[in-house]
Amino acid sequence: MANPKIVFVGAGSVVFTKNLLGDILSFPELQNATISLYDIDPVRLDTAEKMARWTAKTLGASPTIEASLDRRKALAGAQYVINMVQIGGHAATLIDFNIPKQYGIKQTIADSHSIGGIFRSLRTIPFMLDLAHDMEEVCAPHALLLNYTNPMSALCWSVFAGTSVPIVGLCHSVQGTTWQISQYAGVPYEEVTYLGAGINHVAWILRFEHNGKDAYPLLRKAYEAGRIPAEDSVRAELYNRLGYYVTESSEHNAEYSAHFIPHAGEIERFHIPIDEYIRRSEENLKEFDEIRGMLERGEPFEIERSSEYGSLIIHSMETGQPRVIYGNVKNDSLIDNFPNGCCVEVPCLVDRNGIQPTRIGKIPAQLAGMSRLHITVQELTVKAVLERNRDYVYQAAMLDPLVAASLPLDKIWSMVNDLIAAHGSAMPEGIRQ
Repeated sequence: MANPKIVFVGAGSVVFTKNLLGDILSFPELQNATISLYDIDPVRLDTAEKMARWTAKTLGASPTIEASLDRRKALAGAQYVINMVQIGGHAATLIDFNIPKQYGIKQTIADSHSIGGIFRSLRTIPFMLDLAHDMEEVCAPHALLLNYTNPMSALCWSVFAGTSVPIVGLCHSVQGTTWQISQYAGVPYEEVTYLGAGINHVAWILRFEHNGKDAYPLLRKAYEAGRIPAEDSVRAELYNRLGYYVTESSEHNAEYSAHFIPHAGEIERFHIPIDEYIRRSEENLKEFDEIRGMLERGEPFEIERSSEYGSLIIHSMETGQPRVIYGNVKNDSLIDNFPNGCCVEVPCLVDRNGIQPTRIGKIPAQLAGMSRLHITVQELTVKAVLERNRDYVYQAAMLDPLVAASLPLDKIWSMVNDLIAAHGSAMPEGIRQ
């Protein structure tokens, strides 16, 4: 068996790098892979390399480990490219929160949908296109791009639309949500089967069964008995109204909807953690410093398998062992009541033939409607970058549910102008001032 070359783009996200490396190198068939680490920050890259060598030694693996500040050099000959960048870092995150806040828009995470998601897309899509074009030129034929960076749907859509690179977007929200609702329903997760579909972060658990029987009635009893935790109140309310559970956390979904944050008293009622991602981002900076210190002192880390799909995909494609994962892929008649060409999250078979998505057909109209609110915003955002047309940015913001529920049109235009000016050269050509 050939030993694949696996590239980590944005390897300076050392905790994520550690988890994925631990997953990959725990497979005997992948322990001699080439691990190529790329980042633009030499300190973070050095930390990632130390982490990789420590992880390999601890697991008794013998990979070839490379680290480079040159992206094309890192990509050369690769079969798999794992993307985990955050363009603009903490400083850009603060802009995405603080300027909308001046207009009265409160956000929780601001990394996938709503105004924060739009501007993170605008900063990141040009990078995604450049990365994919480099892959077309220097990677092995048919090299697969595994994307972990948000905003998942818009970034994957841009690669579908602007390049020939095969891509799958990976998230842990389906695994996490099904585990959570199993706990709420009081059934062992290993005895549960489920089917989910939609778009990333606004996908829906269409079927939820315990030992072959519908387990949604058990979840309904948990809801009615008040056993769903307060921090999951937003999703519990959406479940109560729509009949199905949505696959991303309540703090995310609070800002994806027009029905919570803009209305007096609802933040407190639904326990919505405003500015949550700012706190997480600050903690991530501290965690990096702590990990770097631990590596320099030779202190050990715990290595345990994560719930991420990346290593499973690589292992299945290399060995032929079939698995089902949930992937974000191009809608090629997979969900009938979504537009073809958009990015959808569906179950996918993976083996030596690669990523093979499952056709779902139609999903319930009320669920499709909730997801489609965001599909149009994603489409306009992608078009804004590909066609270098600033008008699409205004229109994307105008159609976003949270923004539309919060501001009149003149203020939406003004807020977009302020965000574009604040991000400056990070904005794509045709959009920046």
